[in-house]
This record gives sequence, C-alpha cells and structure tokens, in this order.
Amino acid sequence: MQTWNPERYATHARFVSDLGQPLLDLLAPRPGERVLDVGCGDGALTERLVAAGCRVVAIDSSTAQVRAARARGIDARVADACALDFEREFDAVFSNAVLHWITDPDAALAGMRRALAPGGRLVAELGGHGCVAAVREALAIVLDRRGIDAESCDPWYFPTEAEYRARLEAHGFAVDTIRLFPRATRLPSDLTDWLRTFAQPFLAAVPDAERRAVCDEVRRRLEPRLRGGDGVWVADYVRLRVAARSLGRATCDTGAPPRRTPPPERPGAPAGEPR
Repeated sequence: MQTWNPERYATHARFVSDLGQPLLDLLAPRPGERVLDVGCGDGALTERLVAAGCRVVAIDSSTAQVRAARARGIDARVADACALDFEREFDAVFSNAVLHWITDPDAALAGMRRALAPGGRLVAELGGHGCVAAVREALAIVLDRRGIDAESCDPWYFPTEAEYRARLEAHGFAVDTIRLFPRATRLPSDLTDWLRTFAQPFLAAVPDAERRAVCDEVRRRLEPRLRGGDGVWVADYVRLRVAARSLGRATCDTGAPPRRTPPPERPGAPAGEPR
C-alpha cells in the first residue's frame, strides 16, 4: 500500500509541485473562479491557485497530506477521487501528478465531469505511456529473482494519448489539447529515496529485511542509465498533459461504452517496451 509522509515528501518529492507551473499556466486561473484541486498533496501547488484569487476546495486521500495542506490555510478535505460527490459546483478541476495513481480512471473522470459546471475546464497532468520505464523494468527483474510478479503490485496507470483522449470524450469532455512528452526529471536525492517515497507497493511485496537489498540492487542496475557524471539521478519521466471542457453529459451515461485502446505492455512482457 502506498502511504505519504509530508516531511519525506517535502524532502524527496518537492520537484512535483515545483514543476507544476506550466500546468497552472495552462489553467490560467482567474480571480473568483471556484476550483477543485484533485490530489492536492501538502498544498504547495494549491497555494498558487489561492494566491491567484481562486476559491479552492482541495482533496487528497492521504490524511497526513490533507493535514499539511490545512496548515497552509487551504480548504483541504480527505476524499476518494473515485467517489467525488460534487455536482456542477466548479468552474475548473485541476490535478497535477495524481491521476496515474488511480487505477479506475473511468470513475475519476466521471466524478470530475460531474463536479464541473457545463463548459467548466479540466486541466490535468499525469504520468503517461513509458513513464519511469527503466525503473519499472529494473523493479520487475529484481522482484522476479525473488519469485514475485511485479505487475501484481504495480500501482500506476500510464495511458497513451489516444487511450486517454477516448476516455475523456466518453465521459463528456471536449479535448482542447492533449500531449504526451518526455520530461527527464532531476531528483533531489538518491534513487533509493525515490523508491521509498514512490514505489512502496513494490517494496511491500518483500519482507522488511529484504527491502534495502531490493533498493540497492535496483540502484546498481540503473546507475549506468539514470545517474549523470555529476552524481545526480535523473528519472525517466513521461508526462501526459490535458486541457478539456465539460459538455455536461457523457456518452457512457447513455450506455455507450468508452472507446478503449489495448493496454500497453508492462515491464517483463514478452514483447514491446514497458508502458
């Protein structure tokens, strides 16, 4: 199970909010707008929405992160992104680096569309097809040596551009822009800190006594690929950035199934690259 510690997050994952400004620019928040921030974390990026004059409600599944966001003066609430109960209350939904953690994307998209007033904006960025492929491949190899199928504990959903566009349209969104792009990301600390912060479900598959050895083995495998000559680790991130508008009604409301593309192959698959 993935859990979040605000202090560890601030030390090893602050780049997540630091790199969120282009997404805020895409949202172009206006004073007085009511904005729902889905997956606010500790509220570091949400503060910029408040500073822009927006009336913000922020949600996160982590009680600890919500407590940290409230300490910043944010109206933050513990909630499940797959079970949103808002109805046409917001001018915009904003989400940064969260939706790839949600393995039921249809439930999340349905709830976000319901939360929006007709014509309301969804601006989101998530991990996309190929995100941290090298890391996932190394984890799969290391866990396989211990008889563990990495796919069974993989917590991430990294869709292709075509797949996510189809889901958005099926859930009543008109897609204005959608772009998949690589974003090599310099890490503020060692790769093992990244693993302990973001890859807990993989590490939880082995006994406590073996987790350090797993991290060290993954680190050795990836050092030639992801560590620069200056000693800085650079994660092989791929991002999917979306701007869309609510049309007020989804095709799936009428029983039409969303169009889907075949799921990308995962690390360890017999053919193709990891998604």
